[in-house]
Amino acid sequence: MNYVRVLIAGVAGGIAIWLTSFVMHGVILGPTYLRYPVFTQEQANPLWFLVIEICIAITAALLFAKTRRCWGAGVAGGATFGVYAGLFSFFPSFFNPLVLEGWPYYLAWCWGGINFINAVVLGVVLALVYKE
Repeated sequence: MNYVRVLIAGVAGGIAIWLTSFVMHGVILGPTYLRYPVFTQEQANPLWFLVIEICIAITAALLFAKTRRCWGAGVAGGATFGVYAGLFSFFPSFFNPLVLEGWPYYLAWCWGGINFINAVVLGVVLALVYKE
């Protein structure tokens, strides 16, 4: 495993999911969030979101690099990795309505879907950047 390539793939994947998260949360769901009292805290610096997305992506890149041969070649293999990672990250979104008062249940489905889409995007980017 080439750790420099893993790091590069992780950073590229982190940037990709940061951008897709911005579109889905900020543009598509942004007006929805304004209607619910659970979203009343002050906004955080967007760069912190980037840092966290890169940390998530580097962790996924390590796993992807270790298991690269299991997923098949090219973009299809990366997308397959992303589907499995997306399934793993989909269901934790359903904790939010259970523990946060005012969290609408349908947003759990939205967040699960966003996590799934982000995982597939991440898998594709990792496949494009981290090649055997």
